[in-house]
Amino acid sequence: MLTLTVRGLSRSSTEKEVTDLFSTHGKVRSLRLARDVFSGECKGYAEIEMEGHEARNAIAALNGAFTGDGALRVELKSEKKRR
Repeated sequence: MLTLTVRGLSRSSTEKEVTDLFSTHGKVRSLRLARDVFSGECKGYAEIEMEGHEARNAIAALNGAFTGDGALRVELKSEKKRR
């Protein structure tokens, strides 16, 4: 299981829209959409968990893809190693 970070989402993005976008490349295991506490709008950032090969396919297909508000930046979340 890999975690992807997605930046550049529209403020009007919903969990369903993001899930639908990534589901074309594999099963979305979980999605955490960052929302503004007061307005409830998307902050333009999300974390998505997918299986390894599906996550890599999503990165290849969607990183740099243009949306209505600009380009998406999709990459693997860097895990900090614990001592």
